[in-house]
Amino acid sequence: MRRSLRYAGGGLAGVALGIVLTLAIQARSLPSASVVQTGPPLLLTRPAPPETFLAWVPRGLPDRFAARVARQPQIGRLTVVSEDNVWLVRSWSAAGELVDRPVRPYRIPLDVAAVDPVTFAPFLPPADQATLAAIEKGEGILGSTSASVRRLGPGAVLELGGGRRIRIAAVLPDELVGASELLVSKETGLRIGVTRERYLLVRPLAAGSMTSASLRRAIQPLLPRDLGVFRRVQARAPGETPYFRAGDAVLPPVLLKALFGEFTARPAPGQTGSLEVDPAWMGTHLVTTRIPVLGEVLCHRGIVPQLRGAMRELRDAGLDHLIRSFHGCFVPRFISRDPTALLSHHSWGVAFDVNLVGNYYGQRPHQDERLVCTLARWGFLWGGTFVVPDGNHFEYRRLPKEADPGISLREAC
Repeated sequence: MRRSLRYAGGGLAGVALGIVLTLAIQARSLPSASVVQTGPPLLLTRPAPPETFLAWVPRGLPDRFAARVARQPQIGRLTVVSEDNVWLVRSWSAAGELVDRPVRPYRIPLDVAAVDPVTFAPFLPPADQATLAAIEKGEGILGSTSASVRRLGPGAVLELGGGRRIRIAAVLPDELVGASELLVSKETGLRIGVTRERYLLVRPLAAGSMTSASLRRAIQPLLPRDLGVFRRVQARAPGETPYFRAGDAVLPPVLLKALFGEFTARPAPGQTGSLEVDPAWMGTHLVTTRIPVLGEVLCHRGIVPQLRGAMRELRDAGLDHLIRSFHGCFVPRFISRDPTALLSHHSWGVAFDVNLVGNYYGQRPHQDERLVCTLARWGFLWGGTFVVPDGNHFEYRRLPKEADPGISLREAC
């Protein structure tokens, strides 16, 4: 099978608020939509530099893996990108006005990337390479969507956990910073807790000499034997993915914030890998309602119309038996409840799990094709296609293709 903007109003309108943001990343042709936007206007994105390839490994790059890849004869240039969740305490505009000030004990989770400015520079357009001199001095770069969500630009200051402050030197298009919210140097990253090496950007020695398949074949054997189900590498060529980042198939956190609102939270006391989300955000953005086939759910308001439409279609087609069990939607936590991982999309209430038995994480999935394709038509991505399969998992990816019986399974999926 192939594969913060506030919520405004009910139904699909809540999702439509962010469609321009999605378009900016994905560059897809979709019908125009009315957009409500706060803060500075989004910058237009530019194409990723040609001949740049992406490679990543689930749960981060193993020790010395990047060095082994760099020694391969077909590799010309390589840079390593680290990425972790960091907590934002306060922010100020360039004029010194307080912008972000979460109510204690909550803070704002930020998806922060860290790079070596020297090796990262060739992966930026020449006009943008000068901005890296600032991050060598301890400053930071915001992605364009992050700048809009934060309502901040150059000259702004972010205060992170531990009292560390970072001045913003520039704003770059999302695809140049891996759709991260904040880009800093490796040295700054170590000081603020960005330590996990997540992915590689690679240039071949000779233009046109590499494909994603050939890169995957070359570096897969370099992975340690003891990784088990995580001994897999994903490689992408230019144009094969909208997000040059680890986990590139799913929407990055900054897009979820723009589409569904930004919450404040903290690690849940006594619950490793779980989050305690600000009840005020939950009251505004989440809803408990009954959905055909699933029963009572607690999900983000913005996906309820799509979820209801998909389940009604299954029921009306006599396919409701394809849902044997439902295992929740809003479950605030880190991925796999690993506190060193990034945030799960369940934390926004835009992902849900069904039919756990026979579709356990890391095992070969056994969902019915008709279920997968119905949900795909309604805008939900299936975890069964992930590098490490998560067959019971579905999550929001886009606005729905209207439920059209004339759309084939192949077109829907």
